[in-house]
Amino acid sequence: MSKRMKRRDFMRNGAIAGITMAAAGNEVSGFPMILKQSTVKPLVIASANGNRFKNGGTVTAVQKAFTMMTGGSDVLDAVVAGVNIVELDPLDDSVGYGGLPNADGVVQLDSSVMHGPKKQAGAVAALEGVRTPSLVAKAVSENTDHHLIVGKGAQEFARNMGFEIEADLNTKNSREKWLEWKRRMDPDHYLNPKKRAEAGRRAALEMLAQGLLREENLHGTINCDGINSRGEICGVTTTSGLAWKIPGRIGDSPILGAGLYVDNAIGAAGSTGRGEANLFNLCSFVIIEEMRRGAHPKDAGMEVLNRIKSNTIEKRLLNSRGLPNFGINFYILNAKGEYAGVTMYEGSSFAICNENGPQTLKSEPLLQGKPSD
Repeated sequence: MSKRMKRRDFMRNGAIAGITMAAAGNEVSGFPMILKQSTVKPLVIASANGNRFKNGGTVTAVQKAFTMMTGGSDVLDAVVAGVNIVELDPLDDSVGYGGLPNADGVVQLDSSVMHGPKKQAGAVAALEGVRTPSLVAKAVSENTDHHLIVGKGAQEFARNMGFEIEADLNTKNSREKWLEWKRRMDPDHYLNPKKRAEAGRRAALEMLAQGLLREENLHGTINCDGINSRGEICGVTTTSGLAWKIPGRIGDSPILGAGLYVDNAIGAAGSTGRGEANLFNLCSFVIIEEMRRGAHPKDAGMEVLNRIKSNTIEKRLLNSRGLPNFGINFYILNAKGEYAGVTMYEGSSFAICNENGPQTLKSEPLLQGKPSD
């Protein structure tokens, strides 16, 4: 009798376990959601400025995004609210308000967003007059049948969506730096295109060496991606682009597959650094595909860094060691909540926020030394 009882107990317990597993795999089964056990720990990952600037408040971008996300907000709403802090902070002159302008002294902004569960995306490029291009990119994804709107069309779309259009997004800081660059590189105003490009780069490097610019200013951006406990993944990238770029130049940030890519079944990847290198190699898309084949985020990131290194052959883009003379960084998470920050050269960092709070961590470099070596 005791053996039969034990067998009945075993069968009953097994049935309960089966119900629990079924409920975990089927949200519409009618069983209480408390039976669903999550295996994903919420995480937000971003470029280093995501844990630096607060726009006069008390929290950074990754803190804001993580708090909203774990409080029940949509993941995209959370990461966009996070980067809004940086876009609006005049102290960060690599994105949004006060971002370093183009060669004509005009601030032109780019941004893209991707919503993993909804399979939606939106982007804007060469947008003038709106401090938060990430919100306009989000509006593109939610209110149009398009993925990318640029220039005057992007500004008119923003106006129609109710965004305030400002005449000038320069701050005193961004305008003074532009004027200093202009004085150094174009004293005669009329140079042939080749000499002008060489002079522009030389002036920027001189200002960098003298401490007038930070390294990230030259290719300033913020990328922020998040995954919640339900495994929902979203991402955003926003930038003022290459400092003193040719007016109308578009980098990688608003291009899906380059500056940002999200596949909810696989993960998310975003980038900062030299946009042209990322555009040529469509690195964020490649990272996702590497992870689809089973690669860890770090290994997927190293694969694309090696690809960039191999494809960089123009002499003007190589240093004395025959290696790329520029930096580029990737911020990666997968559907398990694993993550990595990788960089072309040592010295870069990235930000995360999880249950232990916001942290700034060292990125894993492909190469030692500096781009200028």
